[in-house]
Amino acid sequence: MIDKKPLHPSVILAVLLFALPFFAQSSSAPASRRVVIRPGHLLDVKTGNMLTGQAIVIEGDKIVSVGPMADARSEAGAETIDLPNATVLPGLIDAHTHLTYDPKNLGYEGLGISIPREALSGARNARVTLQAGFTTVRNVGAGGYSDIALRDAINDGDVPGPRILASGPALGITGGHCDDNLLAPEYHDTALGVADGVDAVRHKVRENIKYGADVIKICATGGVMSKGDDTNASQYTREEMKAIVEEAHRLGRKVAAHAHGAEGVIWASDAGVDSIEHGHLMNDESIATLKKNGTYVVPTLYLMDWNRENLSKRNAPEYMVHKMQTVSAVGQNNLKKAFAAGLKVAFGTDAAVYPHGLNAHEFAVYVRLGMTPLQAIQTATLNASDLLGWANKIGTLEPGKFADIIAVDGDPLKDVTTLQEVKFVMKGGEVVKNEYVK
Repeated sequence: MIDKKPLHPSVILAVLLFALPFFAQSSSAPASRRVVIRPGHLLDVKTGNMLTGQAIVIEGDKIVSVGPMADARSEAGAETIDLPNATVLPGLIDAHTHLTYDPKNLGYEGLGISIPREALSGARNARVTLQAGFTTVRNVGAGGYSDIALRDAINDGDVPGPRILASGPALGITGGHCDDNLLAPEYHDTALGVADGVDAVRHKVRENIKYGADVIKICATGGVMSKGDDTNASQYTREEMKAIVEEAHRLGRKVAAHAHGAEGVIWASDAGVDSIEHGHLMNDESIATLKKNGTYVVPTLYLMDWNRENLSKRNAPEYMVHKMQTVSAVGQNNLKKAFAAGLKVAFGTDAAVYPHGLNAHEFAVYVRLGMTPLQAIQTATLNASDLLGWANKIGTLEPGKFADIIAVDGDPLKDVTTLQEVKFVMKGGEVVKNEYVK
């Protein structure tokens, strides 16, 4: 046996002194990247004030200060981004997207699209949406859990895209709007989110959350894009919706309810859902119910304009064309009443019913129906961040929030359509688009 002699203290000290610089280097975190943005104008979406002479100081992925430009000149070593002719405002939020869906896959055409193919389409659509200035979206319904896979890929830096709160498969009744109703009976085909009865819907909420859902999407009435159901007809019962909301809220998730018809809107709101998606066939009673309960409505209105001009060119099934025409005839006027009643409104588009990237066209519809440009912008910043439960992270340009910033030419308070041409996009402190630099 070899006798192991203890090391002399002087040897130990020499080793430690030699290694100390390496330990210090590996244990110290690298300095955060600092960026200063100096815009021509900065829109305070809370007050509507258009500020000049401001600078936004960013460290890492967060804003650390917003204030007079003179105060930011002492930021030694910071990268400076000058946007002297631009107006900056917070990154926009779309609370109703379907990133993994493609508008060309209507009716039976969509049956040939696999879930992996959906996810890959989602990667393309996520990039387009981010480039359009939408730095956060809520994705409410996807094949399988493709939107959750897309969310995770974006978070891991594998593909570019907005921040996503994902729902996974939407919950619906057998034969309803969120079921698969195109195949013959011998296929026994049922959508992944279908669940009937109180116990079954509780289980389905738990299952979606198990596989990563940030939000629960349900179908409270029939829909436009589905075969064999009625947009006015309620689908889930009051008891089923109450069970869904109770389970989701207990587990820390909000609930978004697709609902066109007035009865379904009332039942869903009384059940405690956090938002009504669409609401195109609401009446005075349903509007009053939303007002009483403080339920958000996510209107999705530009799709009516787009489809009015393009639906006949899309080879859409006849049932879909008929439903879209019926809903479009009254939908915008019903939401005009909702706006006038002072309902809580969060911006949402239903992008995928029309091409992704056109999301900002929704703003002009809100203004046409009675909102001021500032109110319209607030639906996609203050209101949407509140609905998503992320008001402490996004929605305004304030210290501590993510450095999600966009820039446009001109003044969106005078012409809200300027938001259709976003020239600069930053997400989490990283510039993803800058047309001001050649």
